[in-house]
Amino acid sequence: MTYTELVNAIKAYTENYDSDFESYIPTFVRQTETRVYNSVQIPALRRNVTGLLTAENKYLSAPSDFLAVYSLAVEDQEGQYHYLLDKDVNFIREAYPTPTDLGLPLYYAIFGPTVVNNSVTTELTFILGPTPNQAYNVEMHYYYYPESIVTAGTTWLGDNFDPILLYGSLREAYLFMKGEVDLIQNVDAKYNEAMGQLKRLGDGLERQDAYRSGQVRVKVT
Repeated sequence: MTYTELVNAIKAYTENYDSDFESYIPTFVRQTETRVYNSVQIPALRRNVTGLLTAENKYLSAPSDFLAVYSLAVEDQEGQYHYLLDKDVNFIREAYPTPTDLGLPLYYAIFGPTVVNNSVTTELTFILGPTPNQAYNVEMHYYYYPESIVTAGTTWLGDNFDPILLYGSLREAYLFMKGEVDLIQNVDAKYNEAMGQLKRLGDGLERQDAYRSGQVRVKVT
């Protein structure tokens, strides 16, 4: 489903073609996308990025589209990957209290927003422990906010799981229109049904295979 098809479906389902209503449809869609991306860890929405740690600098900037870490690894001189353990900032501060505690990083924590020219930005920073004793290649797998279907026109959700976009947007639309309670409940039920199917895919089927987990079976009664 493309964004144009989604907009047409929302107007047809609600039978609302008012221009003021249509101007809010992008908001309905974006709110739905945010709810979905924070409810299901869809492997198809995982991204990989590589970078370089600076010697004697214990901070690492997060990607601009960062949502959550899947894994963070440092590559040593022999090309071996060392996966860092996620800890609290206070643990790293206690274990490595000074910036001169140097070595191959073992731990990381989300430190807080980046500060540029004494101004706090919206981008996050990681703190590492110990402080890198030299420049290391670093690789991060992370979940991210993909470009909205509102601006992209097509997205993974629209191509592979459009019911969640449709019913989520309709839910927001009926709330905006002050729709009848039973109508909102019906749409909410359809959204929850679609969410259950998406979680089965993202948190289930895409995280196992028949070799390790066996085939999906329904108990015979």
